[in-house]
Amino acid sequence: YAAPPTGARRFAPPEPPEEWEGIRRATAHGPIAPQPPSRLRAAMGDYTRPQDEDCLTLTIATPAADGHGRPVVVWLHGGAYLSGAGSLDWYDGSMLASDGDLVFVGVNYRLGALGFLHHPAVGNGDYAMLDMIAALEWVRDNIEAFGGDPARVTVMGQSAGAHAIMCLLARPKARTLFRRAVLQSAPPSLATLTTVRATGHAERLLDALDVPRDAPDIAERLRAETPGRLVAAQMAVARQIAEFADVAPPFVPVSDALSDPHDFIAAAAKGAGEAGVDVVIGTTREEMHAFFAADPSMADPDPALVAAQFSRLAGRAEAIEDYRNRRPGASLVDLISDLVTDFMFLYPSLAFADSITRTGSKAWAYAFDCAAPRNGFRACHCIELPFTFGTFPAWGDAPMLAGGDRREMAMLSATMRAAWAAFAHDGDPSTGALPWPPYRAPDRRTMVFGSVTGVAGDPAGVAWREGYERWRIAL
Repeated sequence: YAAPPTGARRFAPPEPPEEWEGIRRATAHGPIAPQPPSRLRAAMGDYTRPQDEDCLTLTIATPAADGHGRPVVVWLHGGAYLSGAGSLDWYDGSMLASDGDLVFVGVNYRLGALGFLHHPAVGNGDYAMLDMIAALEWVRDNIEAFGGDPARVTVMGQSAGAHAIMCLLARPKARTLFRRAVLQSAPPSLATLTTVRATGHAERLLDALDVPRDAPDIAERLRAETPGRLVAAQMAVARQIAEFADVAPPFVPVSDALSDPHDFIAAAAKGAGEAGVDVVIGTTREEMHAFFAADPSMADPDPALVAAQFSRLAGRAEAIEDYRNRRPGASLVDLISDLVTDFMFLYPSLAFADSITRTGSKAWAYAFDCAAPRNGFRACHCIELPFTFGTFPAWGDAPMLAGGDRREMAMLSATMRAAWAAFAHDGDPSTGALPWPPYRAPDRRTMVFGSVTGVAGDPAGVAWREGYERWRIAL
């Protein structure tokens, strides 16, 4: 969907691909963006694919290229803006396309420093976001040939991909390219980087590459570096900026205007309202458990650091007792995981849903609450992905699925896929077998996908509101 971002095109907006004559063979995946191993491979398992900067490709699944005008789902993968690809077998959209009678498009976009490096001598760090916009423009201009309707595009993303959708909603040009959005495990509290902080990360990258910060040819030197050295340097930066119980990556979208989480959420919601974009948004029950359980530095966390996090986020160190009562017998890692799950994912996602409903657009909320019995990561970040796509064979022996009943998981997957397809078709995730009411404050009706699937809520609004207000105060 764009020219290879190599040579002079590195750290530059995407350009149109070169034209060709005749039929171009497109029956195999291209390379994925240069990247390090996934930091959640202990839970998800791993993958190997050829890596290359020539990665701006799409993976399309369609029931038929027949001009039928089916709804289109465009997938933006997660991976902390550091890893992943829309072309991975994990995200094969064939089942969604065939069972849901829709066209599925997986997007590969630039990652890490290659996608987000912000430095006055190089560029503004917007390259990956512009990749996504270019992919959506390609869908607008070409998807009819694959049986899709360019007027019925749903953008679906998980983790960083869901965060990217919020960034797109905040852009007037981008939000007109889709009609609906599905946000899975978005981390709205991360917002965007300020230009000052992003430049600081870029300078750390220069240090890791032995490029003087005052060199007159910084851009030329960085364009001469190999992708492997750039990936290694960006991970060195990630280690340098790492803080206790903080998983924010170093290279992400940059915007001074959106760097405050409240402003970020408000701008994305306002954009949804202005463009008439309806949204499905949800989280897993224990988003952070995979991050911390797989981190050796969190094996025996310092109680003082844990207390400081509770004080910063929940407003008082004693709030740890509330969390301990909620999870009897919990370790400190369990408790800090629950805390960060609430304040990074759950409460800000609810705030986004609240804001959307006030703009005139509709929102539907869900919670994924299914954990395999031998899964030490519980209902963790990414665990809903095999269910979203029905691609269990591609996940092999992923530890987060250990001990799960494959028949029951397949049935839950069919339920989720039917809801997602219904939303893409009609703008309502309700199905005949599973009514799903829109989200409304204060009851905050939420679809719970788990061993028992159905709508739950908090009629008095007390439990949600107390946590939500703590989150607002903390920020």
